[in-house]
Amino acid sequence: MSDFLQLYAEAAITSLGLFWMAFWAFGLGYLISSMIQVFITRERMKRTMGKTGPKSMALGTFFGFISSSCSFAALATTRALFTKGAGLIPSLAFLLASTNLVVELGILIAVFLSWQFVVGEYLGGLLLILLMWAVVKFTLPKKLIEKSREHAREETHGEDKEEIPDWKRLIRSKEGWRKVAGRYLMEWQMVWKDVTIGFTVAGIIAAFIPRAFFQALFVGSGNEHPAFWQTLLQTVIGPVAAFFTFIGSMGNIPLAAVLFSNGVAFAGIMAFIFSDLVVFPVLRIQAKYYGWKMALYIMGVFLVVLIGAALAMHYGLALFGLLPEEGVAKSVTERDFFKIDYTMFLNALFLGLSLAFFKLKKKMAMSMMGDRATEKVLFWVALLALAWLAGGLLVHIFL
Repeated sequence: MSDFLQLYAEAAITSLGLFWMAFWAFGLGYLISSMIQVFITRERMKRTMGKTGPKSMALGTFFGFISSSCSFAALATTRALFTKGAGLIPSLAFLLASTNLVVELGILIAVFLSWQFVVGEYLGGLLLILLMWAVVKFTLPKKLIEKSREHAREETHGEDKEEIPDWKRLIRSKEGWRKVAGRYLMEWQMVWKDVTIGFTVAGIIAAFIPRAFFQALFVGSGNEHPAFWQTLLQTVIGPVAAFFTFIGSMGNIPLAAVLFSNGVAFAGIMAFIFSDLVVFPVLRIQAKYYGWKMALYIMGVFLVVLIGAALAMHYGLALFGLLPEEGVAKSVTERDFFKIDYTMFLNALFLGLSLAFFKLKKKMAMSMMGDRATEKVLFWVALLALAWLAGGLLVHIFL
């Protein structure tokens, strides 16, 4: 019993410590994202994106890069672009970019992993989009596109048109920054469940799951030079593991750090990170928007291209001897999280900013992003996770 309590306390402290490391990164990313969303707006994006072509692909990728990292918000915006006449391929480019190329995700990866993973995230994200373009162009029937567009338009129920503001005036006004504050708080509202569950699960896995389990699940993990078939198998297992986490990309990064510390290959970890759009809640929402046939097609395309991109980045870095060394991945349970360093000062800064935004935007309507049934489940699981963390902290104090 004492061994369990010790591991319980270690798991809770690890979860809290991981979040402590990441809080300022979330805050910085959401501040940048909120400013861009307020001053650019979705309607402006709709007016500048057209049919499939190099220009629309570039615009879709750019708008995704400067948008929110929340998968559910990205799905809604993608549907809006598609129903307004944007080509499916540029719309999917926006979706992939908004969940793989956003600023806050890169910051979080830099905090938990290494620079190689940041390179893998951004270059791999661009490769995802190029591979998707090629696969969809040569495999998708035109009839399915039109049928899916009609289905998506039926689901919009005549959404109101968004007004395009004068961003120069807005950025100098109190009203503009009130909108930024509201958007910033909304970002936290959309992801707090995923983040709470993701960090809690990461702590539990790091403390309770032995390294032998990862070596059995990710065949070849821990080997300095795994065979190609072992790397390929790990790259396939990554999306499968992500599918059952039900967590978005921001919540999956601490889990990726756990995989890294247990010797999983670079390709397997990148495939895991890339897999935020092939989880079950996303599949259900895609089916609601476009119908099951298109939803399953998109999921199949994403699986193929993310495996291809992860393998390409792995062997591309290996060719130049740049793969991260396993020794760099210190076990997350052995880290000294709480100390006086830049993390503490940055956390204090963004905590103050968050409180100021909360005061500026005193009233904010609560919304339920994505599938309501899934969100309710996530809400109660997140509350259980908070109770688990509180109990573990008490055990740590009194143990």
